[in-house]
Amino acid sequence: MVSHKASVFKQFLQNEAAGGIILILSAIAALIIANSSFAPVYIHAFNIEFAGLSLTHWINDGLMSVFFLLVGLEIKREMLTGQLSTWRLRALPLIAALGGMIIPAFIYLALNKNLSQTANGWAIPVATDIAFALGIITLAGRQVPNSLKVFLTALAIIDDLGAILIIAAFYTVSLSIYYLILAALIYALLVILNRLNITSLVPYCLLGCALWYAVFKSGIHPSVAGVALALTIPLKKKLESPLHFLEHKIQPWVAFLIIPLFGFANSGLSLKTLNLSSILETVPLGIALGLFFGKQIGVFVFSWVAIKLRLASKPIYCSWMQFYGLSLLCGIGFTMSIFIGGLAFTNSELQSATKLGVLAGSVASALAGWLVLKLASNTNNRQKA
Repeated sequence: MVSHKASVFKQFLQNEAAGGIILILSAIAALIIANSSFAPVYIHAFNIEFAGLSLTHWINDGLMSVFFLLVGLEIKREMLTGQLSTWRLRALPLIAALGGMIIPAFIYLALNKNLSQTANGWAIPVATDIAFALGIITLAGRQVPNSLKVFLTALAIIDDLGAILIIAAFYTVSLSIYYLILAALIYALLVILNRLNITSLVPYCLLGCALWYAVFKSGIHPSVAGVALALTIPLKKKLESPLHFLEHKIQPWVAFLIIPLFGFANSGLSLKTLNLSSILETVPLGIALGLFFGKQIGVFVFSWVAIKLRLASKPIYCSWMQFYGLSLLCGIGFTMSIFIGGLAFTNSELQSATKLGVLAGSVASALAGWLVLKLASNTNNRQKA
């Protein structure tokens, strides 16, 4: 009999995978529209302002905070009761994620270290898009072992945590002490609610909205508010958990609306003026190489060394060829990479260069990862026969 936790996790993977396929379609749609006669309408629509912010800003700073809330809930759940709850469980994804952040950043900086205007984009290729990657794994077939999907989920969660810390530490331009103090006071109230074992989500959500506004006005990116709020949501083991309830409620909205909408709003890249030299410029080349080569080298080599030194164990029922295919899929940095690119560069040309690099690196990683996983599955089937 399949346990309740196992069935919930299976449902989560299925939703994430389906959301990843929708994300792929939304990105393709944005590219088609941006290179059609509807391009001016597309650009104008996302520049329409509401309450002082463009529609794009509301998506990137507002709706994406809900995405980061979900990420924070996943981090807390996995750290306390899930795939990251013990050192033995978290060792391999932690080491793999570390390699997958260091090597891509190194490759990008190697190409941009002497260029002050572009060096700030070093963090763009460091994160993995779990929805996109799980979508590709689904397309690769049922022969991919579930242990590999669990490992990818854990790795991506740690990746996201690293990206959030990077955003908070390196992409905050100026700070407002008044709003920082206000944010700290609101957060203290949230912690008090948690300590008092308040399980109603209403006060958490109301204070969470106030926290988002204070963090937004403070100069820190409001994505941090989403994660901070998540860490105060109670996780009860015996009773119906507010954390699980909130996670299950917002997960479909994030997977099927927010992330695809973000992809649609931020993937519109005009290809009319692009040529071979465009991808060879330092920003897109650094991002593409960082995602495609940096991610696979960092994840695979760091993991291989950790396993050989017996610091961690390889996922069960998983061949090295399948593990390499997953390492390739870690180079899909679509959502978080574009998100960080928007923080790193305000120049529209550099933002377009970022999109080009992210698309090139992510598509190459997706195709190569899918091919290797299919070949690995076929090899395993022949050996069983």
